[in-house]
Amino acid sequence: MSLSKLTTYQLAELYQKNTLTQKDLLADLSSAIQSKDRDKRQIRAYVNFDSMQPRHRKADKGSKLWGVPVAVKDNICVEGEETTCGSKILKGFISPYNATVIEKLLNAGAIIYGRTNQDEFAFGSSCETSCYGPTRNPRDPQRVPGGSSGGSAACVADHTAIASLGSDTGGSIRQPASFCGVVGMKPTYGRVSRYGLIAFASSLDQIGPITKDVKDNALLLQAIAGYDPKDSTSANLPVPDYLNFLGKDIKGMKVGIPKEYIQSGLNADVKNSLDHAVKILESLGAKSQQISLPHTSHAVNVYYIVAPSEASSNLARFDGVRFGFRDKSAPSLLEMYENTRGQGFGAEVKRRIILGTYSLSSGYYDAYYLKAMKVRTKIKNDFDEAFKKVDVILTPTTPSAAFRLGEKTTNPLEMYLSDIFTISANLAGIPAISLPGGLAPDTQLPLGLQLLGRPFEEGQLYQIAYAFEQATDFHKKLGNVS
Repeated sequence: MSLSKLTTYQLAELYQKNTLTQKDLLADLSSAIQSKDRDKRQIRAYVNFDSMQPRHRKADKGSKLWGVPVAVKDNICVEGEETTCGSKILKGFISPYNATVIEKLLNAGAIIYGRTNQDEFAFGSSCETSCYGPTRNPRDPQRVPGGSSGGSAACVADHTAIASLGSDTGGSIRQPASFCGVVGMKPTYGRVSRYGLIAFASSLDQIGPITKDVKDNALLLQAIAGYDPKDSTSANLPVPDYLNFLGKDIKGMKVGIPKEYIQSGLNADVKNSLDHAVKILESLGAKSQQISLPHTSHAVNVYYIVAPSEASSNLARFDGVRFGFRDKSAPSLLEMYENTRGQGFGAEVKRRIILGTYSLSSGYYDAYYLKAMKVRTKIKNDFDEAFKKVDVILTPTTPSAAFRLGEKTTNPLEMYLSDIFTISANLAGIPAISLPGGLAPDTQLPLGLQLLGRPFEEGQLYQIAYAFEQATDFHKKLGNVS
């Protein structure tokens, strides 16, 4: 078997037996990237791979992440490396520092290896808006890998990465994980430091791991989670050992199925996958029951007021003066600002800046942004009430399997609805994980299942996700990409 197909804990075993060296692993991984990502099928999960050097520091060889290469989304700062968020406006920006998650990985012995493609500034659900061009889905190169962390999911699915980091603002880890057939965790808001993550929507963004299986995911989250005084929203709470939750019995665990997610018109394959998952969990001793999240229908509307509003504020700093792209031909300062932003930002970024600026403008703030924030509170309250009755909530991750490249690029609303099942978790700040839950019969494309939990109960999500994974063989079937 190719070394690049191994998991993190399999690599750890080989390192401990002294049957593997970092040099051999990196050579194998580099060969896989050159032959699969760059040439064979043009997956293009990576950006600027040739110019990025592996980053590591001395650490205890006994660490579970010692010698493990981790790919990083292009909106997470790595000292001395170009960080562009997939946007022309940040071309040439070299990060002067490491994000906290990078520091934590390096201290755990991991190797930072490769930067992954994304939708520009993480605005998208298909990884088609990047200035580097689209990433393709390794399960079917004519389809999208999902977004915005499409490159991070595609490289793990294609075995051109052992594991990766993504960011999730409205589903940007979980939706690509679903489309590519891998495992993606969006931690509780505040569980993982956002210091060094170039902001999209500051009250929604979270960094999280994308991996080949649940155990690897728990290992990676263990390494990056924890309090960070550099992030004012970081939660000063202890981080449990997530591996201790794996293998625990789930007998008696209450699983809620929200009726609002199972509406008429839901893709039949997705519905069948969900029904099958319920049966599997019940066979393992869990108990399922229908619940209600009554404000679910408003989640997309709320998100597309709150997120663009925060993005409009965060992206005001990109003006061509301090870093990145600048229109040097402009005859005046004002025209330099206008031309730089006009030429540097792509169409989807401009659309969201305009939406956000409008929502925050005088005369419309109360009607749009303030009202959206009030409904957001109601959405969070729905989850609080639901978790009084159940331990976890089970839903589909996406309304369908991966769609074709270009299929939704001319219809922004249809594209936005791709995240209809994932957005609520970000609005409520709760943890959520996507894992392989089946295969579409006609296309054999992956279908993801989403588990949502109480704040800071990632361990319980790993417990039930691992139990489901071990009772099925979906992750094994999806482990073989040609």
